[in-house]
Amino acid sequence: MALGDKISNAAEDLAGKAKEAAGKAKGDERLEAEGQGDQTKAQAKQVGEDVKDVFR
Repeated sequence: MALGDKISNAAEDLAGKAKEAAGKAKGDERLEAEGQGDQTKAQAKQVGEDVKDVFR
């Protein structure tokens, strides 16, 4: 996996965690769910990159 992809996935995961925390603090369920979705998306990308690495 390219270093840029790792950084991008980590940044997306952190942004999702921040959104989730902000949503919890504000009581905004939509923002909280959006943050969780961003984290899931970043984790899915990470798994896809890991699978590609196995076959290289």
